[in-house]
Amino acid sequence: MSKYRILVADDSAQIRKILCEIFSNHEKLELCDEAVDGQDAVNKARACAPDLVVLDLSMPVMSGLEAASKIRQFLPTVPIILFTMHASLFEGTHAKPAAVTRVVSKTEIHKLPQHALEVLAA
Repeated sequence: MSKYRILVADDSAQIRKILCEIFSNHEKLELCDEAVDGQDAVNKARACAPDLVVLDLSMPVMSGLEAASKIRQFLPTVPIILFTMHASLFEGTHAKPAAVTRVVSKTEIHKLPQHALEVLAA
């Protein structure tokens, strides 16, 4: 059984390490690459053609929203999860950004594989 390939982008080395551990220990998900900022995420998405992209909202060089918009141009069907401490900004009356499939709070890091599998199955 092949695994879904995940690209993770976060400017925090600690968060990237945790995400890499979460995905490397999962039976259906694996890491294809990790990026340190939004532009790096765009470049690595082109190179590794992931099945799912997980982007931090606040990153240097290019934000997660800007990176999602650019990635959406060349990977139009690949789900994108915006992984952020500011998820509440997208709740209630605020709409989810168009290029993003789902917004997940960093406080729910342990639920990220579940969210990943749900958007991949949709």
